[in-house]
Amino acid sequence: MLDSYAVDLRGKVAVVTGSGRGLGLAYARALARAGAAVVVNDVDEEAAEQAVKTITEAGGRAVAEVAAVGGSEAADGLVARAVEEFGRLDAMVTNAGILRDRVLWKMTDEDFDAVVTTHLRGTFTCARAAAVRMREQGEGGSLILVGSPAGQRGNFGQTNYAAAKAGIAAMVRTWSMELARAGITVNAIVPVAATAMTETIPAFAPYIEAMKEGQPLPDFLRKGEGFGTADDCAALVPFLASEFARDVTGQCVGIGGDRLALWSHPQEASVAYADGGWTPETIAAAWHTSVGSAPETVGIPAPKIPGA
Repeated sequence: MLDSYAVDLRGKVAVVTGSGRGLGLAYARALARAGAAVVVNDVDEEAAEQAVKTITEAGGRAVAEVAAVGGSEAADGLVARAVEEFGRLDAMVTNAGILRDRVLWKMTDEDFDAVVTTHLRGTFTCARAAAVRMREQGEGGSLILVGSPAGQRGNFGQTNYAAAKAGIAAMVRTWSMELARAGITVNAIVPVAATAMTETIPAFAPYIEAMKEGQPLPDFLRKGEGFGTADDCAALVPFLASEFARDVTGQCVGIGGDRLALWSHPQEASVAYADGGWTPETIAAAWHTSVGSAPETVGIPAPKIPGA
C-alpha cells in the first residue's frame, strides 16, 4: 500500500541552508535519498564538503556553497548555484541558525541582532530569492522554513531566538497567501531532536548519552515528548517538497521522535462584551471572571520524566 505513496523527487533541486551538520544535514540527506539534487550550505567549508561527500557516496547528487546566511548576496548566491549546477530550483529549506542565549537584561544589541539576522532575515532573503526564481520557472515549488517550539510558546533566555522563530511562523502564513497563485507552497517544520542544544537539558542528558551508546530512546520521550534523533525529523522535508503536499500550505508542522503534529494558529481564546465599550474600571471588574479567568500558559512545557 505504501508503494503508492513513494516520494520521488528525481529531477527536483533543493537548497538547504545550514546543512553541514545536525538537523540541516539530516534534511539534505533525506532530500537526496528521495532523488533531489541538493545544494549544501554552511559557514564551515569543511563541514559543507564533508556533508556533500556523505551524500554523494550514498549515491546522491550534491554540491557545497559556503556562505553566511543573512544578507541578499548570500541568498542570491545559493539560488544561482542551484541553477548553475542543476538547472533549476524547486525547494528552499531555511535551516541556518545560531544561538546567543541571554535573559533580557543581559542581552546585548549584538546578541539580538546576530540571531535575528541569521534566522529571520536569512529566512526572508533566502525565501525571497527562491520565490523569484520559482515564479520565473512557472512550475511552482516549496518553501520549507524551520521554526521552533520556542517561537510557538516562548522560552526562557531566548528573546532573540523565540522572536525570530515566531516571525518565521508569521511569514509562513503571509507568504502562503502571496505565493498561492504561483503554485508555491510555504510551510514551517517545528522539529524536536537530540542536538547540541537539547543535550544541555538536564532531563534529557542521560537518555541522549545512552542513545549515543546504541540504546533506543524510551517511548515516553519518542511519543510523549515527541523527542528523537535528527533523522526522525527529516522525513517531513521530502514530503513537503513532494507532489503529495501540493495542497499543504500555510502550516506549522511539528515532528520529533514518533510524533507528527499540526500546530494551531493564534486565535481568540475567550471574548467578553460591554455595551458602549470598555473603560479601565469595567475591564478591572470583569477581567478575572471573563476573558482572564483561564489565562494562556507560556513556555515550553517541562518534560514528564517517569518517576521524577
